[in-house]
Amino acid sequence: MKINWGTAIVIAFAGFIGFIMYFIVSMSTNSKYEHDLVVEDYYQQELKFQNEINKEKNAKKLSKNITWKKTKQGIIVTFPSELNEKNINGKVFLYRPSNKALDFEIPISLSNHNLLIPDNNLLGGRWNITIDWSYNNEAYLYKEEIIY
Repeated sequence: MKINWGTAIVIAFAGFIGFIMYFIVSMSTNSKYEHDLVVEDYYQQELKFQNEINKEKNAKKLSKNITWKKTKQGIIVTFPSELNEKNINGKVFLYRPSNKALDFEIPISLSNHNLLIPDNNLLGGRWNITIDWSYNNEAYLYKEEIIY
């Protein structure tokens, strides 16, 4: 049996398509290849994006924004000292990109314009911190990537 060039090309294309289809099916059905969205309610969060932009603009208008530093006790978040700490409220959300089971949220309760995020809640590595806070009915947002 003799195979001409046209038949060989069709066999090569069919083999290549079969090879690619094998990888597509195995990647989409194998449970060890997770391809979840970063957050569960991605589309709802997208709709709130303009609100976040406005909050970040408000934070940039402050004479001094939120700062943080790493200590033995954990992370100390410092709010601007010119603000009355009793009028500051909101929440701090720490997001771990490598493992969503480690994500957590804490309410803001200040002492001397400082908030301590305890060391026992934090593992070494990358964290994204989002502080959604308000002062005198004005909303602010602070986002930072932290390597702990």
